Amino acid sequence: MELTIIIPAYNEGENLEQVLLPLKEYAIENDFKIIVVNDGSIDNSRELINQCTDDNNFQIIHHKINCGYGAAIKSGIRVANTPYVITIDADGQHSIDDIIRLYKEIKESDADLIVGSRYRQKSSTVSRGIGKSIIRLFVRILIKVPVYDINSGMKIYKTALAKKYIRLAPDTMAFSDVMTIVFVYFKRFVKEVPITINQRVNGKSTINYKTGLTTLKEILFVATTFAPYKFFTILASIILFITLCWGIPFIYMGKGVTAGTASGILVSVLLWCLGVIAQLISGIRKDLIENSK
Repeated sequence: MELTIIIPAYNEGENLEQVLLPLKEYAIENDFKIIVVNDGSIDNSRELINQCTDDNNFQIIHHKINCGYGAAIKSGIRVANTPYVITIDADGQHSIDDIIRLYKEIKESDADLIVGSRYRQKSSTVSRGIGKSIIRLFVRILIKVPVYDINSGMKIYKTALAKKYIRLAPDTMAFSDVMTIVFVYFKRFVKEVPITINQRVNGKSTINYKTGLTTLKEILFVATTFAPYKFFTILASIILFITLCWGIPFIYMGKGVTAGTASGILVSVLLWCLGVIAQLISGIRKDLIENSK
């Protein structure tokens, strides 16, 4: 076996049967392995997943409690023993045909990560589309990421690299976004390949505005960890600009430099110095992670 399909599942009982049965046949036909991670579901997901344990191509991991989307994928990656792993969602939105396409593409191109892109495909709701756009803009300001759909749930990784970098990714829905950023940060070969997205038939997505805010928080954490100099420089520049807009009129009127102006300039300098120090620490941490097994 060369490919493991990892499926995190939380309360997807209405979709699992129609997703797993054809996927199981597909995996046997292509000699792929499936790992389903039941992330503490409280519906009938556990029973449905357990019905698929009659062959060597299928493995199940049960979390006693709900640990999070990212935590479920991490559990699957940690036990995977194939050269490649691909993640897909349990709601039936990802096409089986795209699995073999991404698998062939990563082998032919020798990429380290391939993102299944939903470029130009409509989001399920307007609010989710706006949220994704804000996150993409935020990431591009801080980190140069040559990928449009950073938060796609369908990604194929080289397993060894995924095992190394998952320690830097959160246990939340932000896992997909952060893993893409991490691979780019470590200068790995990342590609984007279009995929087909099917409409969810049953159930309701658990993604909401709180998920978006959490994702922004996690991306902000990654930015301050991996690109601290740029982050603090931008922040210092904004404060300095506001300070000068406030202070210059007082100087022009002959009132001199006010306490507020002096404080603003001092804060800007301190933030810039903090960015320099944080960048040095980030470089040391990068070397330690890259050289780890």
